[in-house]
Amino acid sequence: MVDQTEERSTASAPDDAPVPVPALRWEEPPEGPVVVLLDQTRLPAEEVELVCTDVPALVEAIRSLAVRGAPLLGLAGAYGVALAAARGYDVTDAAEQLRHARPTAVNLGYGVRRAERAFRTAADGGAGYERAAAAALAEARALHREDAEASVRMAEHGRALLGELLPGGGYRVLTHCNTGALVSGGGGTAFGVVRAVHRAGELRRLWVDETRPLLQGARLTAYEAAREGMAYTVLPDSAAGSLFAAGEVDAVLVGADRIAADGSVANKIGSYPLAVLARYHHVPFVVVAPVTTVDLETADGGSIEVEQRPGHEVTEFAPPTVPGAGAEPGSGIPVAPLGAQAYNPAFDITPAELVTAIVTERGVVSPVTGDALAELCSPSPSPREKSRSGNGMMDA
Repeated sequence: MVDQTEERSTASAPDDAPVPVPALRWEEPPEGPVVVLLDQTRLPAEEVELVCTDVPALVEAIRSLAVRGAPLLGLAGAYGVALAAARGYDVTDAAEQLRHARPTAVNLGYGVRRAERAFRTAADGGAGYERAAAAALAEARALHREDAEASVRMAEHGRALLGELLPGGGYRVLTHCNTGALVSGGGGTAFGVVRAVHRAGELRRLWVDETRPLLQGARLTAYEAAREGMAYTVLPDSAAGSLFAAGEVDAVLVGADRIAADGSVANKIGSYPLAVLARYHHVPFVVVAPVTTVDLETADGGSIEVEQRPGHEVTEFAPPTVPGAGAEPGSGIPVAPLGAQAYNPAFDITPAELVTAIVTERGVVSPVTGDALAELCSPSPSPREKSRSGNGMMDA
């Protein structure tokens, strides 16, 4: 396969619009199907789309964080399999490339498996290659719809939970990384809850961690917050403690890239310190993620493989206004002496005992226990998601 990625500039939408360009979409131009991505490394300076004509191009977009965020990575994986099938490439090889593009985000492998299974089932049933490829695409589109629907339900459950934990509204919410429409086929996870609270007139202030070293908060969450007309403030990650000490934070809302069977949460690096601060200051620390992010096959946080990112992301600064900056060592602006070593894990692990609640599209788990998570993720959850004494489930 040949790496074929094009750039496509897009016109800016009105300032009051939500994210104007879909983070990911499928197109079928005359020259063949493509996966089109909003290049998140170029935001907020410019809205540029990447047109991926094959799986290596999509894998590179995933690794470079042009496309990112747990739910959206699941969609990218599914559409990647569909792309390989539609263009007649080796589907097994494509699936392997995609599922190993980033190791921590469980949704990526989930999306790949669903589309590959749909393709194999159709092919093994004698449907023919063309129909098998269509089955993979149909499965990717189904996952896309499910993710959008899950975003709506998570927002509803999350807003209701905040109402129970903090009656009266006027919330001052601290968030980390980016968890909105840029990471989802819908409105997102944690930011989707913030959006629901804002639209209900209940948000007083959104505190946005800049989220070093790649600034997903300052670049992306602020981008979404501005378009929603929220009252928001960007802060250095290291300033969060002073906000807690001043009593300026009512709740912390974050997403997740993988949730282990015991309730441990892998999320963007810097999330664990926030959980510790929240516990010390008696502030709710809430994780918002779809059930597809819960990995019951991973026993605990220590079993989660944490992606290690290149050191130059820490030792160099890559302005989003410079195309390709930061992609390779030496392409950014040096901020450390030449040869400096860097520790750059993409994620950290927050133990379940520091998590006040996990909000999913099926309901809320609080307190967070392995049994409660297993029940929530069972094939036949309680239709009313009824609160039951001692099992960690609660209405939302």
